[in-house]
Amino acid sequence: MDVPHSWFFPNSASEAKEVQRIMAAKVVLEDSFQSFPTFGGMDVSNNLYDPKQMIYASAIALSDSLEIKEQAAIACKQSFPYISGLLGFREAPALVEAFKKLKNKPSILFVDGHGIAHPRGLGIASHIGVLLDIPTIGVAKSILVGEPTAVLSPKVGAQVPLVWQNRTLGMLLRTKVRSNPLIVSSGHKVSLKTAVELVQRCLRGYRLPEATRQAHLAANAYRLTLTHKFCFHRGLRLCHMDPLSHP
Repeated sequence: MDVPHSWFFPNSASEAKEVQRIMAAKVVLEDSFQSFPTFGGMDVSNNLYDPKQMIYASAIALSDSLEIKEQAAIACKQSFPYISGLLGFREAPALVEAFKKLKNKPSILFVDGHGIAHPRGLGIASHIGVLLDIPTIGVAKSILVGEPTAVLSPKVGAQVPLVWQNRTLGMLLRTKVRSNPLIVSSGHKVSLKTAVELVQRCLRGYRLPEATRQAHLAANAYRLTLTHKFCFHRGLRLCHMDPLSHP
């Protein structure tokens, strides 16, 4: 798909919001993937007080047993400031570049952040899904917009819909005892029902599903590798990009 430059690099916050509305109209909320999908994850690591404003992005592919099959990462200087609700424009350029470096492309991506559970229907997971035209699932740790319809049970597996303006945007899902729930939402080309099922399938005793948990660890390790010169052993392909150019 020929992606407009502004979908990666808007000139202002007002343009970014308009781009989100345009991209949100392209989001598909029905399942569109093979019967036996392969899972991947994405996340970034950064220090908000870093004077260089660097972003360290990782993308991983998991095996059928949920072990890391491949991972890649890049570092780049952010091209858009940190603004609530516009996270995609700050992180998506780096995440897309990291994904491109994977030789084994997963068929579904779990993204650390919201899908359509967003004021303009385009959280980072939906943003990535439309940019790459790939099924994505948003896995967030806190609510951005909306209210749960009931009190969530403390039992693992408990679910409560997240509703905003009479529309179900996502699902609060308890994934671990005595832990706050995750907010699961459709990103692109995945229904909410399937998104919740796949997140549960990707759990291994932690609060986060393996796809985003391992992506988070990889992004943090990569940042430490570059900033503190630590040795990272998993064969991570290191790519430093500063500044990031339009993909």
